[in-house]
Amino acid sequence: MERELALEFVRVTEAAAIAAGRLMGRGQKEAADKAAVDAMRAMLDTVQVRGTVVIGEGEMDEAPMLYIGEKVGGAQYPEVDIAVDPLEGTNLVAKGLPNAIAVLAVAEKGGLLHAPDMYMEKLAVGPEAKGCIDLDAPIAHNLARVAAAKGKKVEDLTVVILDRERHASIIRQVRAAGARIKLITDGDVAPAVATAFGDSGVDVLIGIGGAPEGVLAAAALKCLGGEMQARLMPGNQAEVERAHNMGIKDIGAVLGLNDLVRSNDVIFAATGITDGDLLRGVRYLGAKATTHSIVMRSRTGTIRLVEATHILEKKAFLRRGC
Repeated sequence: MERELALEFVRVTEAAAIAAGRLMGRGQKEAADKAAVDAMRAMLDTVQVRGTVVIGEGEMDEAPMLYIGEKVGGAQYPEVDIAVDPLEGTNLVAKGLPNAIAVLAVAEKGGLLHAPDMYMEKLAVGPEAKGCIDLDAPIAHNLARVAAAKGKKVEDLTVVILDRERHASIIRQVRAAGARIKLITDGDVAPAVATAFGDSGVDVLIGIGGAPEGVLAAAALKCLGGEMQARLMPGNQAEVERAHNMGIKDIGAVLGLNDLVRSNDVIFAATGITDGDLLRGVRYLGAKATTHSIVMRSRTGTIRLVEATHILEKKAFLRRGC
């Protein structure tokens, strides 16, 4: 992939964020999601790639745009796989809560795990703790190793966990180990990525969330030199069969970073919609809007934080009603 594509993909996440951000706090999560999808779809078709959506809004009969298998882009080459979440945290936008982002990851064809839409157990850390985690080990053991690697006491670690009933045991174990906990209502991609930034206040992400979001987080952590381990958690036989049909044979296997993201050349881009641990949200300033984005590439190790000012009347995706 050409390096110029990195900034082109930022334009895609910026468009989704600007479109969705206007509905912040209005309680209209479906409308916000549609606005983000439509804007992202429109901008993807301007990027000079031949992309296949491998993680998207659903199957073709479930989503009119950005469905799994859809072809996007305005060229015949290079051929790439694209994972998208135009609005990661629909409830966050609807309620005006932190950490909603527009996000995508791009890799060479065949470079991303085609993760089915089911639950995934996840454990994510930043580069300092790479090689120190084991999804099958007790939580206290993992936290002790992460703390030692980061030169901290366990009591100084901050662990992010989705606030769900299914995490009651995990929360008890983290508290028993003595670590601090930050419970979040939705959206685990941004905090997973935040583990790789020393000033984010996030050291570890633990818990069960969506598998597609796990691949997106893994793409970012591969760019940042972090680590993630994961395991698919199908809820029924139909989900097992779907995973098999997508090429995943050993459902119970622990998946490392290179299983989730096979390519050594992956681009990750995200734009904040609401303020969060990783990015600031969209600001609307009359005829203008400002965005805060991050774009990374694993092949070069380059990390760019992009602040942009947009003249809204010149945005074609907004004029189309996105």
